[in-house]
Amino acid sequence: MTNASREPDSSLVTVTHITYALHALGLAIGAFGAASVLGSFLFGWPSIIAVIINYVKRGDARGTWLESHFTWQIRTFWFAMLWACVIGIVGLVLAIVVVGIAIWVVGLFVLGIWAIYRIVRGWLALKDRRPVP
Repeated sequence: MTNASREPDSSLVTVTHITYALHALGLAIGAFGAASVLGSFLFGWPSIIAVIINYVKRGDARGTWLESHFTWQIRTFWFAMLWACVIGIVGLVLAIVVVGIAIWVVGLFVLGIWAIYRIVRGWLALKDRRPVP
């Protein structure tokens, strides 16, 4: 994805760890709290703050192996939002025949697992100081 032409500042690596931690906190709040995993990830303050930081600091990461991590986190958030909307609309249309409720439950569960996978995979790559695909 990125040709890492320069080494990132250690402070930017720390910021990237913090954004992964914020996303993970958002997911954990949903897993262990009253909200759903996906709902907490998309609408909880930790993930919203993380995405804002991703956008603000993305330019600083340009040209480093960290650039892929900022793109990865931003895409994870927005693709989760997009698919949640698709699942919501399809579920609403199919709610007439009761299948919609199953679409919501299964679809949002699978999407929550996908979000967890993306954050874990990215954070592990960051720990190993390598870009994500």
